Amino acid sequence: MDYWTRRISDQEMPALCSTIRTLEKLAKDDVSSMAILGRSIMHDNALTSRILRVANSAIYNKGISPVTTVSRAAVVLGFDTIRNICITAKLLSSLLESKNLTPSVYQRLLKLMALAFQAAMLAKMMLDGYDDELQEEVFIAALLYHLGESAFWSTGAELAEELDSALSAESDAVNRLNLVREALGASFNQLSQGLARSWGLGELLCKSLSNPDERTPEIRSIFLANKLSEALAGAALKPEELERRLKQAADMLKLDTDEFRGRVLRCSNATVKLAEAYGAKVLIEYLPDTDLLLPQERGAEVVVREANLAFQLKKLRELTGFAVEKTDFNKVVTTALEGILEGIGLDRCVVLLLSPSRRMLQPRIALGDGAEEMRNDFVLELEGRGTLLKDCIENQRLVWQGEGADQAVLGEQLARKVPASGFLLAPLQVDNKVIGVYYADRASSGRDIYPDDFDSFSHFVQLANICFSVAFRH
Repeated sequence: MDYWTRRISDQEMPALCSTIRTLEKLAKDDVSSMAILGRSIMHDNALTSRILRVANSAIYNKGISPVTTVSRAAVVLGFDTIRNICITAKLLSSLLESKNLTPSVYQRLLKLMALAFQAAMLAKMMLDGYDDELQEEVFIAALLYHLGESAFWSTGAELAEELDSALSAESDAVNRLNLVREALGASFNQLSQGLARSWGLGELLCKSLSNPDERTPEIRSIFLANKLSEALAGAALKPEELERRLKQAADMLKLDTDEFRGRVLRCSNATVKLAEAYGAKVLIEYLPDTDLLLPQERGAEVVVREANLAFQLKKLRELTGFAVEKTDFNKVVTTALEGILEGIGLDRCVVLLLSPSRRMLQPRIALGDGAEEMRNDFVLELEGRGTLLKDCIENQRLVWQGEGADQAVLGEQLARKVPASGFLLAPLQVDNKVIGVYYADRASSGRDIYPDDFDSFSHFVQLANICFSVAFRH
């Protein structure tokens, strides 16, 4: 293990090792870390480009102006987030650019990297209710869980080719483990532990490798995310293993298995988008195939929310009270969306806020089916004059699109996001200034949107807008 740790650190991946050690040193210096971070990597144009592309992606950039420097991104998103984006970007570039690998070894490396990337996203999703810092720490630990194995395959050594051939011919898990030990003198897990300690990759990764059965939420999520990613990859051969891992993860989160299955599907979609942002499109075809989740998802009973007038009245009364009490923005939005979702009987709804440049709408709060996916993916650029979204904002117009409605010019971006059954749209105003929009539809159930739905929707958004105007009035 010591031999391979030194060889990988000093000969095979010195740039990655150096970058990670630099970042870990900076993490201990709160005063100067932001500025030094920008200077320490600015000579690497490709790395800087990847970091900024990810920092400005929908997953990380929530309604703020685009960031154009790494140090500025660290200020906006926080040092820990940018440090982990740096590590991920450098890891992907180092491994993807591995030279002198045979096609078989390179394919094995790509599959392993794809599984690790999916596991990182799953682990982060499983800690959705925890603070951002812990989510990022779990993401990087899950991503690096198989660092030793990935680094070994990337060396291009003759031993890697021989071991690849031997493992390809062996299906028994115990025999495969013995083959690795005989070839390297250590297991891949031990090599990962050696690299984690040598590179200073943090206590959480070391703990997850040495004590994977520990029951803390972060260690459990890292372990289950990696096992779930592996089960997804082998689901065609062992569907029972996939079901077992899905149930374990769902039980940990105290969720129904079918509900967690839906979260995994949405997480997989977000993984594809993040891989693209990192410039790692080559990994996409090797990501675990989630199509095997769909039959169960489609077979599961769809929750159809019917109109509930009593609930509507309750939420409207709450909003009326907020107009008197000057309640905070998030509480007003959440109450209005709850009334729209459960009171009118819609499938999903979201509030999107305009960016400072007023050229983009990005989700702030989403409720209903696929709410997490909407928060990550429902980003809209304002297109040319005459499009419906532009008209809604500039002319402060409430919009109904459905059976019998006058068809408007949606614009290419909005058209890709909305269902054929229709949707509802309205400006979010403070006094007379539009700062965002409300959006709602019945995308999951495919039901139509009717004029009565539009009337109730209008009531909610207009009352919420009054609350905002009162709250912000001096």
